[in-house]
Amino acid sequence: MAINLQKGQRIEIGFTKMTIGLGWDPNEGRGYDFDLDASAIMIDAGRKLVNEEYFVFYNNLQSPDGALTHTGDDPSGKNSDGDDDEAIIVDLEKVDERVEEILFVVTIEDFERRKQNFGQVRNSYIRIIDNISNQEIAKYELDEDFSIETGVEFGRLYKRNGSWKFEASGTGYRADLAFFLEKYYQGQIIK
Repeated sequence: MAINLQKGQRIEIGFTKMTIGLGWDPNEGRGYDFDLDASAIMIDAGRKLVNEEYFVFYNNLQSPDGALTHTGDDPSGKNSDGDDDEAIIVDLEKVDERVEEILFVVTIEDFERRKQNFGQVRNSYIRIIDNISNQEIAKYELDEDFSIETGVEFGRLYKRNGSWKFEASGTGYRADLAFFLEKYYQGQIIK
């Protein structure tokens, strides 16, 4: 039976092959389709991106170490029908040794022009599926009202004393995908 996580709750991960499923339901009748994008950011002990290829999103579907594979973009938000909108397959055995954390964030594409935010999105969640047993292990349903936020860190995997744990984050930002890249990237970003 899956664990229902609360914001800030942490659990031990006792397996290495998993799928991180992310889901959401945008409110209908808002004019534009919602294009929400799931990304994974692999950061080191200094809380910086290991390098730009370790930012896994719709334009970079796999990390160089082979540990993360993004299953692809759902540009209209209509693929799910109650299932995951986007997913990232994780193999912790392959994670580069420099990586201490993997952040899972969801951002709203073109939110300014479309006048969209997470207050117009409901039923958002992140869940962990054990890929060996195919069982859902844990799920965090984001029940906050993110009325102005346009980017949300749903959860994170992190390493402590050699073992992996998961935290249900639920941290909102008024930001886009570029914000997260700038926050964690050490190099020069060419716009």
